[in-house]
Amino acid sequence: MFENLNEKLERAFKVLKGQGQITEINVAETTKEIRKALLDADVNYKTAKDFTDRVKAKALGQNVLTSISPGQLLTKITHDELAELMGGQSQGMNMSGNPTVVLMSGLQGSGKTTFSGKLANYIRKKGKRPLLVACDVYRPAAIDQLETLGKQLDIPVFRERENKNPVSIAQNAIAHAKQHGFTAVIVDTAGRLAIDEQMMDEIARVKKAISPQETLFVVDAMTGQDAVNTAKAFNDRLNIDGVVLTKLDGDARGGAALSIRSVVDKPIKFIGTGEKMEALDEFHPDRMAGRILGMGDVVSLVERAQEQFDEKAARELNKKIAKDQFGFHDFLEQIGQIKKMGNMKDLMGMIPGVGKAIKNIDIPDDAFKGIEAIIQSMTPEERKNPSVINGSRRARLAKGSGRGIEEVNKLMKQFEDMRKMMRMMGDKSKMQNMMRQMQAMQGMRR
Repeated sequence: MFENLNEKLERAFKVLKGQGQITEINVAETTKEIRKALLDADVNYKTAKDFTDRVKAKALGQNVLTSISPGQLLTKITHDELAELMGGQSQGMNMSGNPTVVLMSGLQGSGKTTFSGKLANYIRKKGKRPLLVACDVYRPAAIDQLETLGKQLDIPVFRERENKNPVSIAQNAIAHAKQHGFTAVIVDTAGRLAIDEQMMDEIARVKKAISPQETLFVVDAMTGQDAVNTAKAFNDRLNIDGVVLTKLDGDARGGAALSIRSVVDKPIKFIGTGEKMEALDEFHPDRMAGRILGMGDVVSLVERAQEQFDEKAARELNKKIAKDQFGFHDFLEQIGQIKKMGNMKDLMGMIPGVGKAIKNIDIPDDAFKGIEAIIQSMTPEERKNPSVINGSRRARLAKGSGRGIEEVNKLMKQFEDMRKMMRMMGDKSKMQNMMRQMQAMQGMRR
């Protein structure tokens, strides 16, 4: 979503390229370009002006060290100010209360119901037992959607078909949660196409009745400054605890993410980065600043990988690699774990320097589709022992998977190369262990 902003900021920093020192003239020229880039990204004018004024003041107040260039210094200052603009420190969710009660608010179409499912999945990973509550009594489709998500996630959904009072539904849901051992309650309320007094009054009554630990406002990041204005209206009435930005994987200009904290003075707590139930990230201002400036976000990438990490399965896999028994079944499982982390372009964009290289490359979500089709066409023996796959078997795999024989040959070669690399890594690890043992023995002799 920040590709255009990233490009324009890079052009702004080029003003200082080759400059030996920071001067009022070249800093003024650079910050002018930064302000234009922010305004093009739909950032509030006052926010953009205040931001560039702070960057300029800090830049002129610092001497450039011999080890860095003026451009690098201004990039660092801009990074720090961007992080500060978006809240400085990450603010997690309040998980107190038994049960923890979360009230969802937002306009219709903002992704509120989908986010409720994602949040339930997130809370479950934190050790809570969540209950989803359907309080949108006006749109049967919204209740059906929540129930579909609940079945998909294996998380119960509380609904009362005959009850049309959202306040009593929410109260009854909390009583049900206490009675049946649920430790988190997520209340999905009705949205509207625009802000109206009736909607505001209704959700205010729901909040007063259930006293939630968290009142979250869900907003579509693609609506730009409208998102900021809507968040302000909800906050003025509900005193929200935090903001959730959805659809950050879309073609948004990013102004909402950059402006919302300074205008509403409430933290962004979560961001949605796709349709999958795992496509939810805690919001970290410093990491987002790094992504905006093309620096990647390795920490978030590692965290996503750790969410899919199974220590017991990893130990078993290491044993197979050590014994040279890594087969296609194991490879298929690894692909499944990668797919759960999010779409490939988003993941690769988190690696420093890669995002810029792939921005014009289309990486489809089904990038592994061909590989999976070939592996799924294999017999159990072929998956376990790839060396048995001869020419006739390769022809059968091509026919069975609907792929060309060249694709099968390419996969076989890449897989064998990967196994060789794994064997080398295993041998290197053994050598390192032997070296450490020899050093220890030498120490004992002394």
